Amino acid sequence: MSRTRYFRFILSVALIAIATLGAERVSAQHTLSLTGGTGASYARFYPAEETKWLWGCENVGLSWRFYSPKPRFVGAVGVDLEYMQRGFIMGYDYESEWVAGAEGEETKEIRHYKYYTRNINSLMLPFVWQPHVYAARNRLRIFAEAAVVFSYNISSKYSYEYDRYPAGKYEWKVPRDNRFGYGLSGGLGFAILFGQVEVGFKAKYDFGYSDILKNRNKYYTTHTDGKENPFHKEFLYGYMPLRSPIDNLTFSMTLGWRFNARGFDEWFTVRPKKERGLDSFNFSSQTGSQNAGNKGGAQNRGGSTANRGGNTRPGSTTRR
Repeated sequence: MSRTRYFRFILSVALIAIATLGAERVSAQHTLSLTGGTGASYARFYPAEETKWLWGCENVGLSWRFYSPKPRFVGAVGVDLEYMQRGFIMGYDYESEWVAGAEGEETKEIRHYKYYTRNINSLMLPFVWQPHVYAARNRLRIFAEAAVVFSYNISSKYSYEYDRYPAGKYEWKVPRDNRFGYGLSGGLGFAILFGQVEVGFKAKYDFGYSDILKNRNKYYTTHTDGKENPFHKEFLYGYMPLRSPIDNLTFSMTLGWRFNARGFDEWFTVRPKKERGLDSFNFSSQTGSQNAGNKGGAQNRGGSTANRGGNTRPGSTTRR
């Protein structure tokens, strides 16, 4: 399936979602966005291999967010559907150059690697929590993202540096390759609001937990593999890695539509101020009140003595 057909598929899903959400009541707290951008991908092999970032990985997707109307909850929850290019660059062979060190130092080895490149086309499904704050009279939204991500690897191709071997389509093998994956994601971004339209930018990092290749305990031989597998017996002793998760760094532009023309409910909710801690203790006034009370008590005691002598307190009525 070509890249154009992937884009048409995601666009069709977007139109269906817009029609569905558009039928809801006007005050719905929803946004629907199209995203697209580029980034890089990287594999974390264990045992460690010579690897580099693979840049130029494109992504396009659809993003849905629901904003809670409750003022105690700040942010949104939602789900994304992304088509993402991923992969890795790994040194499969090298030539050694020995350089004499300074006096008293050992000779150093400098390795000149030849690289293998693997490109993977994946569907990504992140379940997102997006806390945010508003600024500039609700015209600017600054947000962070945290997500649990599930992925499915659709297709792949490979190539060798210097055309040592012909590039070709990577054939998936159930005993060797993992099509499904999972991981975590985090990011930052902002959106500028023009009425019901949001235009923004976000950057995020996907941290893979699953492996793209099954480890050597599950796939213990590479002797039947072709050159599509860089861990073929001709290279790297024919051993599969124990771990092979893939990370992604993406930069995307977003174009969204808010279904509530009035605005989100949280804009118009005034949170009551807490009364706790507003009153301060005035030591001077409390001390003055206590002193006045002590003087009044002394006067009362004096007045009681005077009453026994026939005198009355000031302002009191004389009993007859």
